[in-house]
Order: sequence, then structure tokens, then C-alpha cells
Amino acid sequence: MAGGSVIAEAEAQLRDGLESAAARVPGQLGRAGLVAVALGYVGAFLVLPLVVVFAMAFSQGLAAFLQAIQDPDAVAAIALTLTVAAIAVPLNLVFGVCAAWAITKYDFRGKGALITLIDLPFAVSPVISGLVFVLLFGANGWFGDWLAARDLKVVFAIPGILLATVFVTFPFVARELIPLMQAQGREAEETAISLGASGWQTFLYVTLPNVRLGLLYGVLLCNARAMGEFGAVSVVSGHIRGMTNTMPLHIEILYNEYDQVGAFATASLLALLALVTLVIKTMIERRDPAARAARRGAGH
Repeated sequence: MAGGSVIAEAEAQLRDGLESAAARVPGQLGRAGLVAVALGYVGAFLVLPLVVVFAMAFSQGLAAFLQAIQDPDAVAAIALTLTVAAIAVPLNLVFGVCAAWAITKYDFRGKGALITLIDLPFAVSPVISGLVFVLLFGANGWFGDWLAARDLKVVFAIPGILLATVFVTFPFVARELIPLMQAQGREAEETAISLGASGWQTFLYVTLPNVRLGLLYGVLLCNARAMGEFGAVSVVSGHIRGMTNTMPLHIEILYNEYDQVGAFATASLLALLALVTLVIKTMIERRDPAARAARRGAGH
């Protein structure tokens, strides 16, 4: 009898184990299927296009690639793109920090309207935003006569490109910081102020250490959009070679002229800049695990 009960118990355990394994199989298959779909999607829509860009850039050899990126118009486009990004990103950084601080740390009338206005560039087509600046600062715009009388030029010049770039990129820093600051609350800042810290001291030593990774994300996104913006800049630039063409506009002109090596060579530089920003982000994340954990805790 004892032997029979042992055998029955063993059979029951074996049956339970088989049922458990059978139940895990669909879950494992589903997980493997999801991973395969995700990798396939990334490969088809991200990795493969990047490979094609670099392959086309070097399709006629290194000499043709170097000649394309050393062309005076290409050099001017690269310099203009970096210059505009170098100005637009700090401006949006200051705005984003101030807006996020005001929205999350203070209660005031019009807070909802401010948040809505910050999201406006996400909802408005970049082409429309470029047209707005043409209507404001163009030769026949609202301020056209005033600018012409003072020999000032905004549209079809660098100031117009800068204004368009700032407009389409200013939500990125604020939109990264607002949820992070809201999740952290106001207690730490209120405690610091109650202990005698000034506003700057509170920001530098209490708020900033907790949001620095979110701030980095916002800056990287803003910089990537500033360098790659096409629609708004295309409207206000005038497409003047060597003067108002950024890298995306220069790529379009070369591609329309069937200069594929030149177009893809410049495109590869633009892609390389994006990859460099991702590498920098990854390196900073690895060196800053506390900030990464705080960002993850805020829901990012």
C-alpha cells in the first residue's frame, strides 16, 4: 500500500509538471514572437535604412565621399546646421527649465493654457509654422516694411531659420522635465527653502541633481530635431546655396539633381551626428545610475 501511494504521488507530480510545462510553452512562444516582431520592425525601419544610407554614401569609394562633403556648399550647409542647433538648443534649454519649474512648483492662473501652448508645435505642421514667420517678417508681412526701412532681413536669412528651428523644438526640454518634476513633488524644495537656501541654491543642489538625466534626454531630442528639421526651415530659408541651406535642404537639392553620392554623403553625416548623440546619452546613463533610476521611477 505504501509503495502504491508513493507511485501515485510520483505520477501526480509528473502530471502536474507536464501540465505546467505545457502551460509555459504558449507563454514562451508568445514572448519569442513579440521579440521577433520587435527586432524585425527595428531592423526593417531603422537599421536597414541606415545601412542603405552609408552604403550609398560610399558606393563610389572614399574619394567621392570626401569630395562630396568637402564641397563648399556642403561645408556651408553643415556649418549653418551646427550653428543654428548651437543657438536653438541653449535657448530651449533655458525656456524648458523655467517653464517646467513654474508649472510644477507653483500654482498660478493660466497654468493649463501654458501647458497647451508648450504642446502647440507638436500639433501644428512645421510647414504652417514656417508660413507664419513669412507672414510676419516677409517682404509683404506685418513687419516687412519696418524691417526693410532698417535694412533688416529675417525671412530668407539666418534669423528666420533660427526662429523656425526654435519654434519647432522648444517643447522637447519642457516636456521631458514636467512629468519628472511632477513625480518628485515639491517637498524637497520646500524643505531646502525652509532651511534657508536661496532659489538658486535650491535649484542647483536639490532640483537639478534629480532631473539631470531627464534634462539630458530633452537636450538630445531638441538637438536632433534642430539638426534634422526640414519643413519649417524649407519655407523660410529661400534655398540659397551656400547661405541658407541647412543639411536637410542641401540633401534634397542634391537628390533632386540626381547627385546620389553627394546627397547620401551629407545624409550619412547627419545620421552620424544622431548616432553620436545616442552614444553620448548611453555613456552618461551608465555613469549616472542614480539619475537613471530616478527617471525610471518617474515613468520614463
